[in-house]
Amino acid sequence: MRLLATIAGCMALAALALTPAPAAAQAWPTRPVRIVVPFPPGGSTDLLARRIAEKLAAPLGQAVIVENKPGAGGTVGADHVAKSPADGHTLLVGVTGPNAIAATLYAKLPYDPAKDFDPVTLIVSAPLVVVSNANVPGATIADFVAHAKANPGKLTHGSPGNGTSMHLTGEMFALASGTRLNHVPYKGSAGPLQDLLGGQIDAMFGDVLVVLPHVKEGKLKAYAVTSKRRHPMLPEVPTMAESGFADFEALSWQGLFAPAGTPAPVLARLNEEVVKILQSPDMQEFFASRGFVVAGNSPAEAKRFVAAEIEKWGRIVKASGARVE
Repeated sequence: MRLLATIAGCMALAALALTPAPAAAQAWPTRPVRIVVPFPPGGSTDLLARRIAEKLAAPLGQAVIVENKPGAGGTVGADHVAKSPADGHTLLVGVTGPNAIAATLYAKLPYDPAKDFDPVTLIVSAPLVVVSNANVPGATIADFVAHAKANPGKLTHGSPGNGTSMHLTGEMFALASGTRLNHVPYKGSAGPLQDLLGGQIDAMFGDVLVVLPHVKEGKLKAYAVTSKRRHPMLPEVPTMAESGFADFEALSWQGLFAPAGTPAPVLARLNEEVVKILQSPDMQEFFASRGFVVAGNSPAEAKRFVAAEIEKWGRIVKASGARVE
């Protein structure tokens, strides 16, 4: 009997040794956490990451460092995180471009947006605004569509570049409305806004904060927002759904991502702390003042959202023929 008890005890110890210890996940983080921003310092993504990093350090008990890795429309930084150890110490602020549109847009993308990341949570989203210069006739999106159909291929819309969310939202609109718009790509956001105000191009699918002052001054006409709800900064501007495009939604969003394979307890802890930060009154005010709508969902919800975005933008990319080699 003693021999059997000894054998049973040894087997139990061996089983414990082979069982993954949750203590390893509980001990996370064991060193500073890096949040990679795939764009240069100073932009909205960088600012957002730094505000979250400031508030995340205390509950984690470690420094949280923001590291900028710009290049190739955000795909350089995204690729870096995709290939980093899946231990919760390297994270990415991913956005619509590199984490959704790029899946179909790039002929040779070095990572898979659907498979190489574990979403932690969506952070914020914001719609675009369909605007034209004051010379374009009409006051509603229906007027704009009628004008575009009467002048096929003659109306121009500018964007910060081929394959950007602004470009592809224009393509989505053209497909939904049955119009042909002439896309004019720029290098960055300043060019299309300047030329829109100057009358060199006709329209733009722009960020709320960028176009808001010019709409208020009457220099630009705002036809619709591309979210399913009206934007609090432009409450008088209808949604695309209210304007007759029932399923139209195009959001510029930002989320927190970890490399695929990150332990579930680490993802859960990150999600808990970040959502708590997003729900704090000062952060709510901070984001609202910049035109963002706070998200803060679960990892599972974020994963489903990103999958739907990859599928949606993939259809638009293919229909538009946009491609980056």
